Amino acid sequence: MPKLTVDGIELEVPQGATVLQACELAGKEIPRFCYHERLSIAGNCRMCLVEVAPGPPKPQASCALPAAEGQVIRTDSAMVKKAREGVMEFLLINHPLDCPICDQGGECDLQDQSVAYGRGSSRYHEHKRAVTEKYMGPLIKTTMTRCIHCTRCVRFSEEVAGVDEIGALYRGENTQITTYLERAAFHEMSANVIDLCPVGALTSRPYAFEARPWELKKTLGIDVSDACGANIRLDSRGREVLRILPRVNDDVNEEWISDKARYQVDGLTRRRLDAVWLRRDGKLEKASWDEAFKAIARVKPGASIAAVAGDMVDCETMFAAKALLGALGSTLLEGRQTGMDYDTSNLAAVNFNSTFAGIETADAILIVGSQVRTEAPLVNVRLRKAVKRGAKVFLVGPEWETTFGGEFLGENLSVLNALPAHVNEAMAKAERPTIIVGGGAIAKGAIPAALALGETWKVVREGWNGFNALHLAAARMGGLMLGFAQDGGIADLVAAKPKLLLSLGADEVDYAKFADSIVVYIGHHGDKGAHAADIILPAAAFSEKAGTYVNTEGRVQMADKAVFAPGDAREDWTILRALADALGVNVNFDSFEELRERMITAVPALGVEGLADYGKLPKAKKSAKADGVIGYPIRDFYLTNPIARASATMQRCSAELLHGQDFAEAAE
Repeated sequence: MPKLTVDGIELEVPQGATVLQACELAGKEIPRFCYHERLSIAGNCRMCLVEVAPGPPKPQASCALPAAEGQVIRTDSAMVKKAREGVMEFLLINHPLDCPICDQGGECDLQDQSVAYGRGSSRYHEHKRAVTEKYMGPLIKTTMTRCIHCTRCVRFSEEVAGVDEIGALYRGENTQITTYLERAAFHEMSANVIDLCPVGALTSRPYAFEARPWELKKTLGIDVSDACGANIRLDSRGREVLRILPRVNDDVNEEWISDKARYQVDGLTRRRLDAVWLRRDGKLEKASWDEAFKAIARVKPGASIAAVAGDMVDCETMFAAKALLGALGSTLLEGRQTGMDYDTSNLAAVNFNSTFAGIETADAILIVGSQVRTEAPLVNVRLRKAVKRGAKVFLVGPEWETTFGGEFLGENLSVLNALPAHVNEAMAKAERPTIIVGGGAIAKGAIPAALALGETWKVVREGWNGFNALHLAAARMGGLMLGFAQDGGIADLVAAKPKLLLSLGADEVDYAKFADSIVVYIGHHGDKGAHAADIILPAAAFSEKAGTYVNTEGRVQMADKAVFAPGDAREDWTILRALADALGVNVNFDSFEELRERMITAVPALGVEGLADYGKLPKAKKSAKADGVIGYPIRDFYLTNPIARASATMQRCSAELLHGQDFAEAAE
């Protein structure tokens, strides 16, 4: 490890580190625009200049200079100060300097660094260059005159997202960053370039001019749009969440989130249930809470009550529902609302055991029935890293446009019964073989056959577990930990013909099968579940309550409450607690703290943030065979849940990006 000196501080740095990284290890702030920890080094902006000896008597770009033994680095010399002022002066030659009206104002790297490292005045009086705006779709607003050509957006699209959509055209003063053919940027992670842009060239189109950053209350949350559990920050003003941004968590989402996680936020205020509704003579009418509870009590369900949990429900809500049904003598609980009925006796068999960070180190990967790019964009990013390191990828299922290559083996699960010799050879010889079973394959009962293959290839070995199930719902693993599952899936509930069915935000259920049951919908949007309900009790969305979530890798994470629910809507647990009183039973909790304490007592793993331990994989049945044509469950990435379906932004993305609908701009 090289030893060097930074501003008089002696330190050792890892082999291969750059001078910029060495300076940061010494606690020195180095300004930069083009450098980013998760992207390749470009060396474009020259803002990170430092003085290095031995070396030429001139400032050098620290981002592209390797740290070496015996270097003496100065970050605060007169030469460095003058050089940085000169670079900043050059960067601002063509910048429009429209900070007061720029929607990046208050959180702009250029603004901050010009104050900290700039001269305070310019010696240039030439006319500024103007660049025509580029259309990058419904999510990204462009003001390309502000662009300083750092190429962060270009490198993100190529290296992280794997979609070569953004690049530079022309040369010298005429250089422009644009999408090729000036079409909308179309991939599931496109809006991350907004966070990466260090100036106001790429900003959020839906959020433009909504608020300034100092007006917003910032709350730590967990994304519920898929099963990855991305760490997010909810920025709210008053009772409205105005935007969602990613938080850094190297184990889960690094610092990226999908476009759906970011932009379904406007759906939180649209099509909301903010009043109680009762169905009278086939028509829903507004009612009071008291009327609703009396109507439910008149059903006198006794033990003939069932509960179905939706895809975005927190663990506390599911535990409260389980306590209520348990007090009534019922065990009819189910969270797999679309009808899956796989074995849940051993959760290790339905968990993403490799972890997201671990999948990057896999060297042979078999993906069965998963369109990873739309089902789990954050996992797709990790798979690209694995392929860059030399991993071979094989896929079973209908072909789709991957961003990491791979060989498609067939659409039918029967392929697993007799895989090609080169696939068997690659998986058997791999040091870290990995199997990923997606939602489409799980629904067809592919887990036993995948387990058998896993034993053959020894995917579980010292320090490695390569067997993975990739779920689609944020509530799935938490529900399974709480026992929210039947041996026969939702079919067991249908067969039981319950008098009363509690629907906890479950909008994908076929309610026609519960025609003889009174359906009580406890949810936050007027979506499919509300249309089928006899009684609607308005509840809180994920941003309006604290809760515990478990992602598909079994990682327990907790989210905070950002805003209050609208109108008469209440937090789910309070509704279930009041329902217990109406039905005359005791659930042994009167506050959220008591509820969480009881839940943790019942399932201790839910009280510790981090990966839950599900034990060892079950023994595979040697006779396990798979069959059936795989169908991917997600048909429209932008409209997979009631919040997204209520979002005007997601509706436009679906119409424009997936279905080719044209939208005229205001001037047209």
